[in-house]
Amino acid sequence: MNWKEYIETQLNLNNVSKYRCNSPATQEVLIALKERFELSHLPDKLEELYRQTDGIDELLYFEEKGELTKTGELIWQIEKVIETNNTCRTAPYFKDIYKPLDQLLFISDAGNGDMFGYKTINGKFDGSDIYVWDHEDDSRNWVAPNLTKFIEGWTNGRITI
Repeated sequence: MNWKEYIETQLNLNNVSKYRCNSPATQEVLIALKERFELSHLPDKLEELYRQTDGIDELLYFEEKGELTKTGELIWQIEKVIETNNTCRTAPYFKDIYKPLDQLLFISDAGNGDMFGYKTINGKFDGSDIYVWDHEDDSRNWVAPNLTKFIEGWTNGRITI
């Protein structure tokens, strides 16, 4: 899939928010992600996306500024994936109040503390499904069958939490 074309055309046509691609992730950063979390591989669509753009930024137009301004990320940059997942797996306060989060690899958030990610088991991904982790009740629920459907559903409002 040509992610840049999809983001720049399909997503930006029908949404109030606009989305921007970043430079592609380097091979070194992809390897660092896999090694840090002992992953044998990444889901195909996720690796494909990162090889084309290191995350997807969300932008809104502010009339006062007369420009589009970054307000968040639709898909995190790999550096944020590593940092956030490392914190969720090692910080004492996470371990004290939540079930272990080492079987999820978070790649995005809802802006309210809840995060989206893939389920992992022993360094392998359990399918290409995307789950949401609710930080208030520690639940983990299925939201989409794959990355493409997650992006479509989250940006068009079909996925809500």
